[in-house]
Amino acid sequence: MSQSAIQPAFADASRGAQAVFRSVMDAMSRPGRITPLDAGFAPPAPLNAAAAAILIALADFETPLWLDGPLARHGEVAEFLRFHTGAKLAPTPDAAAFAVIADPASAPTLGAFAQGTPDYPDRSTTVILQVERLTPDGWQIAGPGINGHAHFGATPLPGDLTHQFKNNRARFPLGVDLIFAGPSEIAALPRSTRILEAR
Repeated sequence: MSQSAIQPAFADASRGAQAVFRSVMDAMSRPGRITPLDAGFAPPAPLNAAAAAILIALADFETPLWLDGPLARHGEVAEFLRFHTGAKLAPTPDAAAFAVIADPASAPTLGAFAQGTPDYPDRSTTVILQVERLTPDGWQIAGPGINGHAHFGATPLPGDLTHQFKNNRARFPLGVDLIFAGPSEIAALPRSTRILEAR
């Protein structure tokens, strides 16, 4: 697919990006809460619409992106993202500002991504995990933005993600932030979130 054949994702680019930005900020400020996100367009498979919308809203030409194997094997995905964001692909997970995982079962460990530095903890990777389903049960979580505790679940996920995320939390203020991108909704677990109990 040539870039000239790619159509703009949002009918109104500015309003569309602003609406997605607000949804992402709402999800990040209320960890585990499932937030509707209807992108209104269909990106090239296997990139899902919610993940694509997040990148279009948040990434630009200075934002290196890393795509996992299933996404990287489809050149149309990179072309679509380059057209809409100008972003270049990062060669390795630890060089990315954003990473998108279409196959959670074979995802790199969270420790493989940029963790930030003591002086610049924000220079870490935001990892977007594409999932089939988000549910208000599963892990019991706590932390900033949560009144007491909450529950959150998603499928499919890496088998040891609970252990990985606990290690990620132990690095705070370093560590990665997770955004879960379902078919038409998102949820987030910032690095400040604690998993209290896993079902």
